[in-house]
Amino acid sequence: MRPILLALLTLLPLSFLGASKSLANDLVIDMTVNDTFSMKVAQVDIGQTITWLPKAKGHNIEFAKGPAGVTLPSKSKLSKQVSVKFTETGVYLYWCRPHKDTGMLGLVVVGNDVSNLSEIAKVKISRQSDSVLEALIASLN
Repeated sequence: MRPILLALLTLLPLSFLGASKSLANDLVIDMTVNDTFSMKVAQVDIGQTITWLPKAKGHNIEFAKGPAGVTLPSKSKLSKQVSVKFTETGVYLYWCRPHKDTGMLGLVVVGNDVSNLSEIAKVKISRQSDSVLEALIASLN
């Protein structure tokens, strides 16, 4: 790249280039064509946002369990991008509703707080999903 052009680009605000500082810490998780999430256990800080992107039709996000007293986000629509900003610490269990019984589930850990992990472990889904959940929980220990 020519030095003058490079110098001009460094003067442009990030918003002009389609980026912003607030997005730098956000996380993106793909809902894949293989009926999986690209990240099975996400660890974020309070105030961070996770965006789930459908890379195939027929997926959504539904939160099944979270910290006591926390209102869980609403179930998303099928095949639609969804973003959730996490404001309370703890572990959140979520899944893709159409594929939850085949193990398409994940965990979000906010603020390194795993104090409600035993409650997450009590959730029963299906034989296959229960073993997936056990493996996800084991990865946190």
